[in-house]
Amino acid sequence: MIKYITSLIILLVIGTSVCSQEIAKEMPEGFDEERTGIANGKIDTITYFSKTIGNTRKALIYTPPGFSKEKGHPVLYLLHGIGGDEKEWLKGANPQVILDNLYAENKLEPMLVIMPNGRAMKNDRAEGNIFAPDKIEAFSRFEDDLLNDLIPFIEKNYPVLTDRENRAIAGLSMGGGQSLNFGLGNLDKFAWIGAFSAAPNTKQPEALLPNLQEAKEKLELLFISCGDKDDLINVSQRTHNYLFQKGVPHIYYLEPGGHDFKVWKNGLFMFSQFLFKPVDESSFSEYTVLGTPASTNIRSADYPQILPDNRVRFRIDAPEAKKVQIDLGRKYDMEKDSSGTWTVTTDSIGQGFHYYSLVIDDVAVADPASETFYGMGRMASGIEIPSREGEFYALKDVPHGDVRIQRYFSEVTNTWRRMYVYAPPGYDASNEDYPVLYLLHGGGEDERGWSTQGRADLILDNLIAENKAEPMLVVMMDGNLGSRDSFQQSLHTFEQELKHGVIPFVESNYRVAPGAENRALAGLSMGGLQTLYGGIRNTKMFSHLGVFSSGWFTDNPELTKPEYTFMKENAAKINNNLESFWISMGGEEDIAYNNNKAMMAKFDEMGIKYDYSEYPGGHTWPVWRHNLFSFAPLLFK
Repeated sequence: MIKYITSLIILLVIGTSVCSQEIAKEMPEGFDEERTGIANGKIDTITYFSKTIGNTRKALIYTPPGFSKEKGHPVLYLLHGIGGDEKEWLKGANPQVILDNLYAENKLEPMLVIMPNGRAMKNDRAEGNIFAPDKIEAFSRFEDDLLNDLIPFIEKNYPVLTDRENRAIAGLSMGGGQSLNFGLGNLDKFAWIGAFSAAPNTKQPEALLPNLQEAKEKLELLFISCGDKDDLINVSQRTHNYLFQKGVPHIYYLEPGGHDFKVWKNGLFMFSQFLFKPVDESSFSEYTVLGTPASTNIRSADYPQILPDNRVRFRIDAPEAKKVQIDLGRKYDMEKDSSGTWTVTTDSIGQGFHYYSLVIDDVAVADPASETFYGMGRMASGIEIPSREGEFYALKDVPHGDVRIQRYFSEVTNTWRRMYVYAPPGYDASNEDYPVLYLLHGGGEDERGWSTQGRADLILDNLIAENKAEPMLVVMMDGNLGSRDSFQQSLHTFEQELKHGVIPFVESNYRVAPGAENRALAGLSMGGLQTLYGGIRNTKMFSHLGVFSSGWFTDNPELTKPEYTFMKENAAKINNNLESFWISMGGEEDIAYNNNKAMMAKFDEMGIKYDYSEYPGGHTWPVWRHNLFSFAPLLFK
């Protein structure tokens, strides 16, 4: 079990020219305690006149051991929190001790550290209501005081280097928000930015980084840290998520702890060792103690955690178990500690959604810490791995449709059945009739698959908001029909249910535009075969067909021969009736890849027209999400 910060931390071993990639497992004893026999820096109080405020202000300055006025030094501006002042770091962390110890171990570049008062007002003491509007405004006003008064004073009166590469800014809590706001807003002034437990004064990520390319080019290091039990962790998390999504290199250092100096001392300890020397961006993902709880975890579950390089850390309490594994396509053996807790860290996992199972003494079960999804023919756990290519299915501030659960009685099966129906934004307030995409799931899944695992509603919301797709209804029916012993019979039953059950019900209960030109049919895997069967035989009913990760079986001629015979005899009709016949696959690792290639060779022989696309990945939801994202804009134009 990961221990609190007093017993676990990542250390940097700094060389003379570049950061080493060695990572120690234990915090050094006494990293924040005074040592005898080492050289010490010095802390003094300085005063400067602020034209921004109109009075004289105070700040603390730390000069390193052996400070010489003959040599230029880089500068770190270190900011306090909402309830502090220029002495908060001194009182709560003894930063001079932390820095002296690092100098003694040759892990720090000589630098000046300025600790100002970030409350830019005439009475800048932390008195009365520290959350009063005028005091909150004063923290924002400090940007002008810092840039126009304090920095010029330091550069006039001390031997410092004045280029941006030799200027850093960092802070805790409110000061962490200031560091992000001022640092990222003034990349011509700061190349090194650190935020420890950034507070809600932090701007929204889009406002922090209006010019992403400039940030990528100018930042030497952007360091964000937070304790995992900090109530303000959402601020750091949202900033990290945006930086990750936009590909801005940074360190997101998540560790055990709350909103306190245990975390902030460690932030200073870590951040200061990177400063003013070459850094290796490729190593940034290594610097963290904890991972981020997966978005697919149940509420308040800390594990599984996703590390910055997409490895996943699992922890399970099962003291009576003899053997525990995680099955994520590959099985990982977990290790048991003396308390009966099992842990394992996987290899890097591909981005997007993946099913997984907890295997206890050879019995596969759902992880109680994870949301469950109907897939693999049963309820299984699922994990969402962040993806830089996943913005198209992200929850955004756009108009949203809704997914409705619709029950209906099927005359075909003589049973009550269920479908999920996505209605686009504005459907209920409109009198318009809408085209319909009938969207089919794969084997081992059901009508929930495209909505929950596939995020079909968010994909359509985002496409419609960007005017890349026509507003449409999406009907997600249950494709589990017919005989278990005869796939041919199952396909026939599916066709009957679609034609005589689902479509009539939808067109009787929703405002649907009539005719084949307003109907599309698509599906993944098993649903792709159902699309091939039911769609190709009924091109008078559908103008668009989409086949994702599927293809007629090469080893089942009894099934495929009549389908190819039908297509050959009706090739002209198929080509004339379909506006689009779109086929897409994952890469060669997709289990349907070879079937699909053989099927398309047959289509070529018969003169069947189609469009083909590949998206990297296996027989998995990341591929199918992208299939829908690519297919939907082709429809109903």
